[in-house]
Amino acid sequence: MINRIDLSVQNLISAYSQGIFPMGDENGVVNWYEADPRGYIPLQHLHIPHDLKRVLKQGKFTVTLNKAFRETITACSDRPEPTWITSEIIDAYVELHKYGHGHSIETWIDGALVGGLYGVSLGAAFFGESMFYRQRDASKIALAHLWVWLARAGFSLFDIQMVTDVLKRFGARKISKEKYLQRLDEAIKKKCVLQAVKIDWHSQLQNMREV
Repeated sequence: MINRIDLSVQNLISAYSQGIFPMGDENGVVNWYEADPRGYIPLQHLHIPHDLKRVLKQGKFTVTLNKAFRETITACSDRPEPTWITSEIIDAYVELHKYGHGHSIETWIDGALVGGLYGVSLGAAFFGESMFYRQRDASKIALAHLWVWLARAGFSLFDIQMVTDVLKRFGARKISKEKYLQRLDEAIKKKCVLQAVKIDWHSQLQNMREV
């Protein structure tokens, strides 16, 4: 008999506040993990690849917050290689979403969900979990919007767990576990509310160049 870990809302919040997160293995068994070094994206400045700047200015995607959480996390789990997002994790994070800690950022074209990402918020910390896309740049558009929303809401930590090649293009960095936990402790003591706000990308990108 497999001993299942407790993925209740209370336990997930406790785990994230300690820098721990759940993942399913190749057999679908969920365990707790932590990353050292830890990946994060600085909220003081964001590097946006040149080709994505052009897409942002075109405004062809509609971007929303928390409009399709279950659809987004399920889409993130739908991939050809083994996924760590098990059905058990999906159900647990949907419950976390109901309590205001689980968030999805969705990108749409003509009413169809074409990309997005999901994550967890505690205080002024946001923990990015996974992204997906069905159309080119769709997940990157969601990430760029999330960064602006986090910065405007006063978040101080944008945790991405591990640095991937895609996230490197956005200026992702690594930090030691010790320093990460210090920043995490400071962030979760604050109170921030993630909100979707309209972004004028022409002026936003100009301001970012001036930083």
